[in-house]
Amino acid sequence: MSKIIKPYKNSDLGKKEQVATMFNNISKNYDGLNRVISLGIDVKWRKKVVEIVGKNNPKQILDIATGTGDLALMMADLQPDKIIGLDISEGMLEVGKQKIAKVNLSNKIEMIVGDSEDMPFDDNTFDAITVSFGVRNFANLDKGIKEIARVLKPTGVLVILETSNPTKFPFKQGYKLYTNLFLPLVGKLFSKDKVAYSYLSESANSFPFGAAFNNILQKNGFTNTKDTPVTFGVATIYTAHK
Repeated sequence: MSKIIKPYKNSDLGKKEQVATMFNNISKNYDGLNRVISLGIDVKWRKKVVEIVGKNNPKQILDIATGTGDLALMMADLQPDKIIGLDISEGMLEVGKQKIAKVNLSNKIEMIVGDSEDMPFDDNTFDAITVSFGVRNFANLDKGIKEIARVLKPTGVLVILETSNPTKFPFKQGYKLYTNLFLPLVGKLFSKDKVAYSYLSESANSFPFGAAFNNILQKNGFTNTKDTPVTFGVATIYTAHK
């Protein structure tokens, strides 16, 4: 990214602290609002991620920026030995823990507060690592990707689902209207945090995607990178190996 996008422009806090504060603020109504904003399409995207991860028959899975645990819960169907959901926001994790307990998966999925750029795991720990709409919130993208490479096994797979920008007419123009007008408006109307959804749309529009993000992955320890746009390019699924 050419510049660091932060949620609260008048705050002296670093991006990491601001992101944690923002997600704590919106954690209670995040799931419901997210379904409305994405029109439910994000569920289909996550199913594709689970399908890719499943090809590796992983036993140990790490879901970074797990939020309220949507993807972690879906990956439980793969019957791994353990799934760890890592997130910087305690508020989001608390919501996730309640969802996990409700379906009796607390012994399978562990939710922990942690920094994606300095994770409390040994080298070569995980068979699969996923990040769903989280890498654009990293304070230091290069450092975060290097840290993912460190804890991923040599035989493991990294799968990232992230926003991207459609490049073809009329989807490009429609997406700009959606992210610049609709998303912030809905956020202001229904969210406790009035700037959160403006940040989410601004960060989505400015984040590198496609070949540009593949280059970042390759620069920081990954190979065999592949990007697959979904739904006219409003999001992209990346797969990569060490």
